[in-house]
Amino acid sequence: MGPAPIAFVVAAMLSRALSVFAASAVVFSVSALAEPVTTDALGPSAFTAPGRFPTSVYKHYYNSPTATSAQPQPVISDPISHKIYPFELTNPATLPKNNTRDPHVLPPKASSGQLLESAFAQVLSIASNPTFGTNNCARCQAALEVGKFLALAAPEQGPTFAVRACEHFGFNKDCATQYGIFQLGSVITQVVANADVAGLDGQMICSHFLSGLCPAPTTTPLNLTGWFAKPKPNPLPAAKKPSGKRIKVLHLSDMHIDPRYANGAEANCTSGLCCREINHNRASPNVTVFPAPRFGAYLCDSPFSLITAALQAIPVLAGTERSGFDFTVYTGDLVSHDSENQLSRDYVRYTEVVLYDLLKRTLGSGPVYAALGNHDSYNQAQDAPHSLGGQLAEQFSWNYDHVASLWEHEGWIPHSVVDQARAHYAAYMVRRQDGLRVITLNTDLWYSANYFNYINMTNPDVSGMLRFLTDELQAAEDAGDAVWILGHVLSGWDGSNPLQNPTNLFYQIVDRFSPHVIKAIFFGHTHEDQVMIYYANNATDISAQTAAAVGWIGPSITPLTNLNSGFRVYEVDSGVRASSPHTRRIPDIMYPSGVRPLDTISVQTFEILDAHTWKSDVNSFPQLDAEGSAGPVYEYEYSTRAAYGANITGWGPDDPLNATWWHHVTEEMEADSSLVTVFNTFQGKSSVRSPACTGDCVAAKICYIRSGSVPLAKQNCIPGFGSVQ
Repeated sequence: MGPAPIAFVVAAMLSRALSVFAASAVVFSVSALAEPVTTDALGPSAFTAPGRFPTSVYKHYYNSPTATSAQPQPVISDPISHKIYPFELTNPATLPKNNTRDPHVLPPKASSGQLLESAFAQVLSIASNPTFGTNNCARCQAALEVGKFLALAAPEQGPTFAVRACEHFGFNKDCATQYGIFQLGSVITQVVANADVAGLDGQMICSHFLSGLCPAPTTTPLNLTGWFAKPKPNPLPAAKKPSGKRIKVLHLSDMHIDPRYANGAEANCTSGLCCREINHNRASPNVTVFPAPRFGAYLCDSPFSLITAALQAIPVLAGTERSGFDFTVYTGDLVSHDSENQLSRDYVRYTEVVLYDLLKRTLGSGPVYAALGNHDSYNQAQDAPHSLGGQLAEQFSWNYDHVASLWEHEGWIPHSVVDQARAHYAAYMVRRQDGLRVITLNTDLWYSANYFNYINMTNPDVSGMLRFLTDELQAAEDAGDAVWILGHVLSGWDGSNPLQNPTNLFYQIVDRFSPHVIKAIFFGHTHEDQVMIYYANNATDISAQTAAAVGWIGPSITPLTNLNSGFRVYEVDSGVRASSPHTRRIPDIMYPSGVRPLDTISVQTFEILDAHTWKSDVNSFPQLDAEGSAGPVYEYEYSTRAAYGANITGWGPDDPLNATWWHHVTEEMEADSSLVTVFNTFQGKSSVRSPACTGDCVAAKICYIRSGSVPLAKQNCIPGFGSVQ
């Protein structure tokens, strides 16, 4: 190498040294100004690292650091904690699945009060969240989700939460009275805790109870696979021949006795149940506008005086003073329409004792077969399914036990039926000596006002009540017996009272066992005189040929609301039993031995041959207040056969008023709307306050008569004309 190259190398080394010095000055002296590093100041363009790990980096290792089969695992000591980290922390062969050593910090457990405040704040946030847009249904269900978790975590706060939400959103005029802990608050808390509030249950709650925030869901498709033990007989058994003799059966409903009725109190109050000391007319709070007559008024329930007047009149008018009725059907509602905060278990028990005792002492020896109404419970309209389990499943047993024991005490059902009634929500089956089976149902279990029905709504029979009915009907079919079914809340009409899924199933059950088993169905609840027809094949063909069963809705004793007081007596084909050589014995609960000798054959049909209705004009009651004056007049209103059947040809005087006959009546109504006017008048028991039925009302009424379930009414009928109140 000559002098020039050597000089070049020396110059380059000197230049690099100066550059490094300058760079160092930048690092260690913030005031120094560094010159840009040029590319010729970098080291070599590549570096080959040693093949072996530099073991001098750490003093100690968990494995051999020079081994090439695994990565080195040095022993690391923390200079702060002086902790030596263990090999398992980094051992690739034993990776941890969970860190169970370190704390995983959660927020502190909220108190019950904090949960309430947080839940309510979340509901307000949901209500104002613009993400939901106009979807109030989604808002409502999201809010119910919040309520559900509160009900599960702090159930004691459920009623308070319900009241606060009600007050904030204006769901009720008196939220504390309706939804506090002493009213429906505990019921709502139970339901929200157990319901699928994000699914169908929540949609129905938001639709029915919360101002229609969700649209009403459609009927859930039924799956009847395995529901019926046997197919419907084809052909049907031969129809039994009429006996040619008739028995009298009384139909009473909705007496609603008001033991708190106050003579002279405001009978034209602004809200609540009138004829009470605490309810006034807001336009005249200090002066009574319409003093309550002692026998009742249109906006009041039945005082004792009206109840006893009706019970005095019934045997005389029906001609049963000496004989008594063969039996009576009572389709529910004994208790007055009190606000929730005025009710109690004892008030319900008191009413049951009073009225059943009066019926026993005034109607004669025939048994009374009674169904519970929605007011015959506390809380009002509430009955819980046994499927809730535990204590919740038995919370209404106090009532079932009481009425079942009362019915036995009055001699209306045998002891063997008492346990059945206690186990089936006060529903039971009794087989009479004449061969008729009477099956009662607790229709609170399909009533739309029963909050417990909003748990697991995809199942149309959560309570098992319709399973009980189906099994009893199958037993009746097997024995060749006829059946009457009693309930309170009607299954159809305009569809405003019951729920769609259970009444849809009920309709299919009626179809399966009609007309050869089910001879009549009876309801109450509306306080009005109405009727429904059930058709085969879910009413896909509405005709005289497919009409299968009739549901009779009985008039009420109570005038509430704007109605006259009334009752009905049926003439029924029965009373004859022909001799038979058969000696086999079959079970019969009405016989002490549990069986009856089959030495006779029933030839009665238990079909209704006529229905007679009486009414008392409540508008005349104020004139009866004078001391010593006469009491209410109950007068004959109409014969069903005479009122509707004049133009039905081919129907003899002893032919039944069955579903076929009633369908012919609806055809006559279509041909002559004046017959609908007659029906509308009788619906309110000829009350002066009943509105006329014109225009769309005519077609609507005919449609309601042909609608035995909620889905059919909603699908086929014009809404808004169901009531004359």
